[in-house]
Amino acid sequence: MKNAARRDKLYSIMRGAGLDVIALIPGPNHRYLTGAEHYVLERPIVSFYSLDQEPVAVIPELEISLFQRHAEPPRIISYSDAEGCQSAFRAALNAIGSRGKTIGVDGLHMRFFEGEIIRQAAPDATVVDASAPLAELRLIKDEVEIACLRRAIEISEAALQATLAEITVGMTGIEAAAILEGQIRELGGEGLSFGTILHAGGNSALPHSGPLAYRIQSGDPLIVDFGARYGGYCADITRTVFVGAASDEQREFYSVVQAANEAGRLAAKPGVTAESVDIAARQVIIDAGYGDLLRHRTGHGIGLQAHEAPYIVEGNTRVLAPGMVCTIEPGIYRIGEIGVRIEDNILITEDGSESLTSFPRALLVI
Repeated sequence: MKNAARRDKLYSIMRGAGLDVIALIPGPNHRYLTGAEHYVLERPIVSFYSLDQEPVAVIPELEISLFQRHAEPPRIISYSDAEGCQSAFRAALNAIGSRGKTIGVDGLHMRFFEGEIIRQAAPDATVVDASAPLAELRLIKDEVEIACLRRAIEISEAALQATLAEITVGMTGIEAAAILEGQIRELGGEGLSFGTILHAGGNSALPHSGPLAYRIQSGDPLIVDFGARYGGYCADITRTVFVGAASDEQREFYSVVQAANEAGRLAAKPGVTAESVDIAARQVIIDAGYGDLLRHRTGHGIGLQAHEAPYIVEGNTRVLAPGMVCTIEPGIYRIGEIGVRIEDNILITEDGSESLTSFPRALLVI
């Protein structure tokens, strides 16, 4: 029943967007609709959802047994390595009557490779990017999804607590990240939401980068941005701590971000726009005189992806609604010296919001 309801939601979105067919490759939208997770390799897998025909999937022969563990789509057209996939795609598109229809593809995930195969197999159809309407599909989380997010966050916070107790002066960022990732797996995480970001010293001003061989020193800021996955759902948490001691300047720097994080969390509630939350957090930083050190938006949605709608950014007039889950992660960065980011995961409720993250936000010296 869950998958049927989600499929009905997809069909409603398609009607509203004027789409006759949606084509999905393995990824978050496909998993949301079917519960199935598959690799994206050189052998294409595409499922077609039509408003007037039963869904049909094109898959390589070696994937049939895995695919059939899930009830949807009921029709499978397979192909062997020897014959290739072109005839299977033609058969699938003929089966759904693609002539003259508009086929929407998930442009954020589908490769040029699959898009061209679809165009060649259905020359009389119009193929368009359906990324915007598909963003509506997973926007509101149900109780099962929220439970998975809660568990992913619990695992992440326990892993961070254990890791901070093991970090020592002289350890590299790579070594510290390995401890964190090992803790996630030991605590029941399925894996990582994304590649761990863990930087110390002046490298903390790099908002996005993998762990480095830099050796942690006393007095360093240490920024940790990471998350565990559970049930396919992603946590995304950032905390900035200080090693050994924190100077007065570092404490001031931190306090500004802490206040911006609080302002963003308080602003997040149903009926307000995403951009108003972004503005609330950013204004604290601007008023404190650090506006020139802003580098990124205040947040983004999380779910089956670590980054998804709604995006908490100026210019996004989407109104927040109960069931949306997003991050509040203001940060400021002085290149080569210090970066501070504090990130929480927020559930929009009927009358406000709930922070799903509970790890302390007060300045911490380890």
